[in-house]
Amino acid sequence: MSMQGWPLACRAQLTPLGSRSMLEARYRDVTVSGARLRVMDTGSGSPVVLLHGLFMDHLTWSHITPELSEDFRVIAPDLPGFGESEKPPPSRFSYNFDAFADCIAGLYAGLGVGRAALVGHGLGGAVAIAVAARHAELVSRLVLINPAAFTTSGDYSRRLASVPLVGGLLFKQLFGRTSFRSYFREKLTHQASLDPARVDHYYDCFNTPAARGSALATLRATQDTRGIIADTARVQVPSLVVWGRHDPLCPSGFGQKLSRTLHGAGFELMDSGHSPQEERPKELSRVLARFLRAERPSLY
Repeated sequence: MSMQGWPLACRAQLTPLGSRSMLEARYRDVTVSGARLRVMDTGSGSPVVLLHGLFMDHLTWSHITPELSEDFRVIAPDLPGFGESEKPPPSRFSYNFDAFADCIAGLYAGLGVGRAALVGHGLGGAVAIAVAARHAELVSRLVLINPAAFTTSGDYSRRLASVPLVGGLLFKQLFGRTSFRSYFREKLTHQASLDPARVDHYYDCFNTPAARGSALATLRATQDTRGIIADTARVQVPSLVVWGRHDPLCPSGFGQKLSRTLHGAGFELMDSGHSPQEERPKELSRVLARFLRAERPSLY
């Protein structure tokens, strides 16, 4: 894998954190909706598209990619504004659910993927709902991992971003490495023992004016999730909802509610926080592989 073109801050963290499968993956840039996306593409077989959550990038899937790539072509983009994708100003990319969904639909076309299973975590889960509802011909199966489909009071990054003027200033200038690590530990994982270098990778990719501006724009543009909730009624493909039992951002009851609105989707409750792909990757790999291979998921 060539790392040419990666910023030094992110490039230094990438090699020791990626698995062998990640290091041997194909990396390419695809321009969609006027924004350049960095895309990881590995394995062969039926395609599976993985969409990461807020403050993360495709690396969040590195622990589950090896198993999935044995049977599937695994495609994991960095969403616009995150990781190594372009970070256009809000005047060029609106950072709302519609914009992200159209971007992923364009990515399918750019990669020549006719139809694929779609897996999304957090922000990526909400985007996956929008894609499945509005571009149904593209999605064969849908997996939602703690999707950001419900507005709750537990996420102080959203509360901070919503404060006019002062909130944006604080978010862009005072959200430093220490507070970023605390946010990951308290909100995005269940006090999990993540490698600090892994969290530092996410921070280094976030810690530029353009990246901070993109994250702030995303937080503000995706606060109203009513459209995503309405979209769930339009999803017709086999679906699975995966939820962390200890998610501090959104209780598991929301996941059970979501599975019922998705025409009886399967529901898996995991002993994790908000990010089971970071906390319980082996267990999540088994859950995903079973569902994607069309075996019936467990119901809780």
